[in-house]
Amino acid sequence: MVSYGEIGAIPVPDDGPAAVARLYRRHWLGLIRLAVLIVDDRQSAEDVVQEAFTELYRRWPLNDPDKALPYLRAAVLNRSRSVLRRRRVARLYTPPADRPSGSAESAAELHEDRREVQRALQSLPTRTREVLVLRYYFDLAHAEIAQTLGISESSARATASRGIAILTQKLKELR
Repeated sequence: MVSYGEIGAIPVPDDGPAAVARLYRRHWLGLIRLAVLIVDDRQSAEDVVQEAFTELYRRWPLNDPDKALPYLRAAVLNRSRSVLRRRRVARLYTPPADRPSGSAESAAELHEDRREVQRALQSLPTRTREVLVLRYYFDLAHAEIAQTLGISESSARATASRGIAILTQKLKELR
């Protein structure tokens, strides 16, 4: 007999392959976007998300299937931080190379305003960037952000407020 838990608004059977496959189909793109905004590299972001889903599959069945999506978000953020740490260490041993610009196709799709926001967002400290992405891109409440990042709700609120102020100032300077 298959029992069903709720993840988002989708009933998910408790068997590992089907449950993880449904989560993957529903949330992979959003999780990749989250990772891209943190690591600024689509390929690394896809690897991060794939590793998070693989780990979720290994850990299935979960005690509380409702915690699968918050687990995935936290895993993606943690793995994204690891990617950034590895990059930082690699830069210590090799001279920094010019970042290749995006393809002509992606450059044509992105408007200048969006690129300015992305540049300003990338210049923020990692924790601030994570809070802002979770708050304004994923529309998570401060309590959910706090749970995902392992910080207090008041820290999530304060970081979001300071981050918006810094981001606003940086965008004013660019214009």
